[in-house]
Amino acid sequence: MLSLISTLGGLLISGLPKLLEYFQNKADQKHELALAAMQNERELALAAQGFAAQAKIEEIRTEQVAMQTQAQMAEAEANMVQGAQDHDKAVIEKGSKWVVNYIGTVRPTITYIFVIELVCINLFLCYYLWTHPGMIASMDDVIRYADVIFSPDEMAMLGGIVGFWFGSRNWSKK
Repeated sequence: MLSLISTLGGLLISGLPKLLEYFQNKADQKHELALAAMQNERELALAAQGFAAQAKIEEIRTEQVAMQTQAQMAEAEANMVQGAQDHDKAVIEKGSKWVVNYIGTVRPTITYIFVIELVCINLFLCYYLWTHPGMIASMDDVIRYADVIFSPDEMAMLGGIVGFWFGSRNWSKK
């Protein structure tokens, strides 16, 4: 059960940025709908007073302000990304070549170490049981030792890792 929860947790954590982006888009759309409703009310009020031309000018101004706001937001986001990239470049320039190469492999290396350790421990336990056949007298013993070899905590950690690494690919495609 714990392995299922950790696998789902890994999948959900890898998709967290997309989920946050969804809520941000939803809030933006709500704001745009409210703005459109206010513009419609204003147009109706101006048209009722005979100021249809003024309403058209206000509509053009509103569109210009919206385009400027979008451009400013896009520029701010681009500046933020560029600033992060510049910082990384500055840090990398100061480091030696092997440090720079290692920085890119930290997370995969930790994953490889854990998976290799998991495989080695399980192979050792299987070999130990194979070389000591007196330890297994019934199917209950097989199930008990299988629970030791493939413990729920171990499977939870492996499920979380696999869910994070492979689940993030599906989220980024959507």
